[in-house]
This record gives sequence, C-alpha cells and structure tokens, in this order.
Amino acid sequence: MMEESKLPCFQRRYLMDCVERGDTLPLQCHPTSSKEPASAVPAFSPDVCQRCKLPARPHLRPAKVCQAGDAYAREKFKPRAGRDLEKEKQRLQNILATGKEVVEEDKVKQTLVPKKEEEIAEPDRFEELVNEIQERREFLAEMEALGQGKKYRSIVLTEISQKIREMEIIDKKRSEEMKEIMTKDFPGGNKS
Repeated sequence: MMEESKLPCFQRRYLMDCVERGDTLPLQCHPTSSKEPASAVPAFSPDVCQRCKLPARPHLRPAKVCQAGDAYAREKFKPRAGRDLEKEKQRLQNILATGKEVVEEDKVKQTLVPKKEEEIAEPDRFEELVNEIQERREFLAEMEALGQGKKYRSIVLTEISQKIREMEIIDKKRSEEMKEIMTKDFPGGNKS
C-alpha cells in the first residue's frame, strides 16, 4: 500500500516505526521533519472526537433546572411615599378642626404665576381670527396690485367668510356666558 501511494522514504520509515512500536498510525506525517512528534499521544484522540460531536437535536434544560436558578425570582415591591405624609396629616387636621382647608402662601404664589403665563402664552381666539382676516385682506390687495386678483379672490373671500363664521360662534358663546353670569348675580331679573 505504501508503494502504491508513492510515499517518500521518510514517511515510509516513520509509519513502519509506528507499526513496530504498536502505536496508532498518525493522521498527519510531516515529510520534511526528521523529528518525531513530542507527544506519543495522537493529536486527534477518540475522546476529542466525541466531545466535538453535536447532538442531533438541541439540548434543552429540564424545567426543574431552570426554576432552580434565580431567573424566575422577582424583585420584592418596596412602596415609597409619593407625597409628604406629615403635610397630609396636618392638612386633614386643619380640615377637621376648622372645617376648611388652610391655603399656604407658597401654593398661592405658585398657582398665580402659571395663570399669568397662560394668559400671556395663549391669546384670545377672537383676536387671532381678526388678525387672520386682516392678513388675508392684505394678501388679496397685493395680488390685485400684481394683476393676480381674479386668481385668488374666490379663495381668499371663502377663507374670510369661514373666519367670520367662527367669530360669530365665539361671540354667541360669550354672550350666553354673560347672560348666565348676569342671571346669577341678579336672580330677580334685570330691573336696573
């Protein structure tokens, strides 16, 4: 077999030495090295082969092993006070003692400041509509000066009429609110 495989003399000698010693035949035989391998144990032993083999189906851990670990452990709920309990106690004592809630000056200042900001930040819708109508009239005047008045006239007039309709609705609501306020202030009617 060695002659048929055309092995060099060095490899033939190396293989014959292994057979005479009774060792297993090596998987690799280096043709240029005259040194024998440092370890007599072959590099690819049957134990290594069996460890490398992967199972045919994936290995699943049993439920008991999974539950034994801390993967299923939950954190214990630790309630925290969401508000100052001492202040709440004091407030309830004041309500029970006097029948009304005592308002602190800090809270009054805090509530007044945001109201002023809201008034500044949110202008009246009625005033916004007046400004929008004025802008549309100016735009239409500019277009007519440029000779494009026919093109934009119907669109702008439709938008203006929609804004006027919205203003009428707001005005109607305000007048109803005023009537309600007046009837509350003067329950007998308006005799003045």
